[in-house]
Amino acid sequence: MKKNKLVLPVFLAWMTVVPAKAQEILTLERTLEIAFEHSPTLVQSRISLEQQQLNLKAQQASLKSQFSLNVNPFNYSRRNMYDNFNSKWYAIENMSSSASLGIYQPIKWTDGSIGLYNDVSWQNASNRTSGGKDISYNHNLSLRIEQPLFTYNRTKMQLRELELSLENAQLHFAIQQLNIEKNVTTTFYSVYQSQKDLQIARDEVDNQRRNASIISNKAEAGLVPREELYQAEVNLAKAEASLNSRLIDLEDAKDRFKLSIGMPLDQDFVLLPNTEILPVKVNTDEAVHYGLTRRMEIRQQQITVEKDMFGLIRAKSENEFKGNVTARIGLDALGGKIRGMYDNPTDNEEIGISLTIPIFDWGAKRARVKSTQLGIEATQLNFDEEQKTIALDIRQICRRLPVLLSQVDIQKKSVENAERTYTIQSEKYRNGNLSGMELQQYQSQLTQAQQAYTNAIISYKLELLNLKIQTLWDFENNRPLPGMPGDTPGLRRGFATSAPSQ
Repeated sequence: MKKNKLVLPVFLAWMTVVPAKAQEILTLERTLEIAFEHSPTLVQSRISLEQQQLNLKAQQASLKSQFSLNVNPFNYSRRNMYDNFNSKWYAIENMSSSASLGIYQPIKWTDGSIGLYNDVSWQNASNRTSGGKDISYNHNLSLRIEQPLFTYNRTKMQLRELELSLENAQLHFAIQQLNIEKNVTTTFYSVYQSQKDLQIARDEVDNQRRNASIISNKAEAGLVPREELYQAEVNLAKAEASLNSRLIDLEDAKDRFKLSIGMPLDQDFVLLPNTEILPVKVNTDEAVHYGLTRRMEIRQQQITVEKDMFGLIRAKSENEFKGNVTARIGLDALGGKIRGMYDNPTDNEEIGISLTIPIFDWGAKRARVKSTQLGIEATQLNFDEEQKTIALDIRQICRRLPVLLSQVDIQKKSVENAERTYTIQSEKYRNGNLSGMELQQYQSQLTQAQQAYTNAIISYKLELLNLKIQTLWDFENNRPLPGMPGDTPGLRRGFATSAPSQ
């Protein structure tokens, strides 16, 4: 055991002296950093999240005052017209220029709009047949208001949908992070398990080589039968074959691990896991509560229901009774010269109300509303089942954790017993009181005990991680996971069935 404790420091010292052949030391934390940075799945989720952020930002910007300037510097037209009354042709030439400056402000609270427009134009029209000519300047300043009636607020609904889409993208990104953490941790411990199997196989080869050397000396001295030497050579050959197989398994596991975290295949590394086992006490009721109040999948179901409610509002608004009010107040100045065009300005007002009255749609609206309501009902059922599944999974994990922890203790004691037994039987073997086949059985028991101990540690670690992912709560440190969207109040509220004001 002391020899095994000296392997890592000697290995690290050798890596420092020979940097050209250095291997990267990877802890689980460093592995997750690499995976979060290079995982294609997470990169795609990050892109989708940025898109939703930009969409919401664009919509919010569109609700601010919009300034526009339209300029037509010059326009010329010439047309030949026929005068039926005088029975002759005449030519009209027209030159003009205009500019319009507008300020448009959407009103989010009422789904209406208000705009202020300043229009300036100049026109020079002439009749080449009669010699008539007219030059005019026009300046119009107007305030325009438009307000829909008897319908839902489309502006607020669109903004709310974009907010929900952004929240859903944030949830999806966080879920992908947790999935990657779970997958990477699993492959991480898979490589660690292959490393331990390789180390166990090397120890077994050393033991078999040492035993074969002892038996060879005794066989040459005639102290043991030659059959024991042959059996020792067979055992050594099997151990060496197993070592080669474990080496191949480790390289294959490393390649799969590199692929999962986005590491170059030609990069070599060695894992340095934290195998310390800290017993964690978990209250099942608290764990279920954390899962039902913090799981992001539940909030995603809530978002789906809220969007379905918007779809129901749209279905009800098809072929609906609705109206629209428009109003315009303006000041118009017109003159043949710029200097005198403001002497007698005229004001003008317009107001109008339009109504859309549905008569008969052959049941189309009723069918669409019913279909949407059924969709909401199905989503509600999925939500209920999701809650049951989450609670069931967490309860099962809480039951398995104590069992896995006890397995760690049992397997640790099994390794200690197997080591003591193998040491005693090895001494008997050297004294000629035990056959090679019998010693091989004790070697196999030691190998199996060591592998079972490694598997028990990995199983407990992965199950503890599974509990953390299922509840979004770190029971080892008794705190919520940092940076999770579940920390925001919006993820813990109930179903949002309210719709934008109508």
